[in-house]
Amino acid sequence: MTEKIGVLGKKSPQRTGVERVVNAPLPTVYGKFQAIGYMDHDRGDEQVALVYGELATDDVLVRLHSECLTGDAFGSQHCECGDQLDAALRAVVAEGAGVVVYLRGHEGRGIGLLAKLRAMALQAEGLDTVEANLALGLPVDARDYGVAARILEDLGVSSVRLMSNNPRKREALVSHGIGVAEQVPLLIPPCESNITYLRTKRERLDHHLPHLDAVVSSS
Repeated sequence: MTEKIGVLGKKSPQRTGVERVVNAPLPTVYGKFQAIGYMDHDRGDEQVALVYGELATDDVLVRLHSECLTGDAFGSQHCECGDQLDAALRAVVAEGAGVVVYLRGHEGRGIGLLAKLRAMALQAEGLDTVEANLALGLPVDARDYGVAARILEDLGVSSVRLMSNNPRKREALVSHGIGVAEQVPLLIPPCESNITYLRTKRERLDHHLPHLDAVVSSS
């Protein structure tokens, strides 16, 4: 790749970190958000935070939503991602203020779209989601939440009420300097297509999914 040369013949410095690029109104079926776009110069990903209302500094209702094309756009019932995104946006509007940080580069818990589809094919043959990733020689969860913490800092948020069932998200935010005052469950009723996937998330990835107890006991 050719490096950019400045007007004086010097190499332009490489940008690092997270840069706020644009702030645009985004009317949605849920309500009117501000879509704040960021560039993650370290990873090369474009990111967006959907902000509703006037944000406080502390205890802001927040969802860190990992990109999931199949669930978010296509309504896949293999996972609960699309329903969680819908529930999070509705919760933020009902609260009167909050943030949904949509994290691109997190597809398939960070392994990418095509690898996720390969893992799904293996799950159709009987492997669980953890076994499928490992069979492909891939990490079980490769997501990093540092960019989310930097976005929240840019928005002036120092502590959150985190909408998540995943303890790793809480731990990651705290490790990056964002306080988590509360972890708010985001429980979606299971269906036949995702009950095995959800059980695996609870049993092997430590997700807090107490609503599965009734389903498990009746099966």
